[in-house]
Amino acid sequence: MLADKDRIFTNVYGFQPWNLDAARKRGDWDNTKDLIGKGQDAIIDEVKASGLRGRGGAGFPTGMKWSFMPKESKDGRPSFLAINADESEPGSCKDREIIRHDPHKLIEGALIAGYAMRARAAYIYIRGEYIREAETLQSAIDEAYDAGLIGKNSSGSGYDFDVFMHRGAGAYICGEETAMIESLEGKKGQPRLKPPFPAGAGLYGCPTTVNNVESIAVIPTILRRGASWFSSFGRENNHGTKLFQISGHVEKPCVVEEAMSIPFRELIEKHAGGVRGGWDNLLAVIPGGSSVPLVPAAQIMDAPMDFDGLKELGSGLGTAAVIVMDKSTDIVRAISRISYFYKHESCGQCTPCREGTGWMWRVMERLRVGESTPAEIDMLYEVTKQVEGHTICALGDAAAWPIQGLLKHFRPELERRIAERENAMPEAAE
Repeated sequence: MLADKDRIFTNVYGFQPWNLDAARKRGDWDNTKDLIGKGQDAIIDEVKASGLRGRGGAGFPTGMKWSFMPKESKDGRPSFLAINADESEPGSCKDREIIRHDPHKLIEGALIAGYAMRARAAYIYIRGEYIREAETLQSAIDEAYDAGLIGKNSSGSGYDFDVFMHRGAGAYICGEETAMIESLEGKKGQPRLKPPFPAGAGLYGCPTTVNNVESIAVIPTILRRGASWFSSFGRENNHGTKLFQISGHVEKPCVVEEAMSIPFRELIEKHAGGVRGGWDNLLAVIPGGSSVPLVPAAQIMDAPMDFDGLKELGSGLGTAAVIVMDKSTDIVRAISRISYFYKHESCGQCTPCREGTGWMWRVMERLRVGESTPAEIDMLYEVTKQVEGHTICALGDAAAWPIQGLLKHFRPELERRIAERENAMPEAAE
């Protein structure tokens, strides 16, 4: 269990104001000049040593990602940091809490990360529906400019750095890094082919790194307390603290900061008051937002909540948006609803995703009412395999995985519905 003295986000519930004075009392913007004074390579090395992995879902080592940025500009192009605050993954709501209650952590993190990567400016791409959050973030950016913390000679460090906020127009696909860059440039949000990767040619054709809000917001604290402090939490290769977002059939849904690798049962008992109707009532859990496969109750009970632990179960930590489903859940309907979401949010650029997501959803709807055959279950699985890994971005995978999880763990339920309907047909005819 994480001790209060080790929490990075001390205002995640908004009991204190978000503004600059309150943020300073919580330890933000404290000697930022000295942190920058460590030098670019030293900051990157410290982040590498801390074992921080991207908090946006993929879990790529953050320090390594930063080191891909060019050391000096050979052709005069500036570098940029883009921060993904789109957070459209169903079940995810952590970045929103950081932005509305602790925005200065994000802005200070952007300055330090931007300096480490020799970036000229940071663009924070925030989800269009986050109206009040965007207002808070913009006010916090204005406060930081007025106090001389960012802008010309940021925090007295001699480094010029700007922070811009850009509001999205409510498209899930813009959470994908290259689609986000397209949208920032004022174009239709569609993923780009890679290579070139953003670190080579990203925003406006310049070297760009895209990071998640939480990945950037923890940077100042890691530098103040040291990499060894951060890496003391969690198992090997899964270090640090993490914001978990627990929703669904628990007594107290919440967003909570906890050490990585905490067992699932302990996480739910300590912070969410347990499963509704007791542990025997648990059916399945989606451990990382709607795009990762579900895990049945028996397998997840004592699983460590980290990247590797959930990967071993055939799922993933994703954004750590834990969706708990008890036995009152119509599991087939739940997964069908998720399929509809991915059908709706496909940008239509790649044929397997454009055609496959709609087809998979229509079959899921038929399976939901048992209007199908057992052979169709196998065909559905084959189609998910034809979509997965055959698209420019990971939306195809995100659409296929929830269905694969259902077919793997709940096939008897699908077959039961088909048999029930087949038995009911002759009776109805008589």
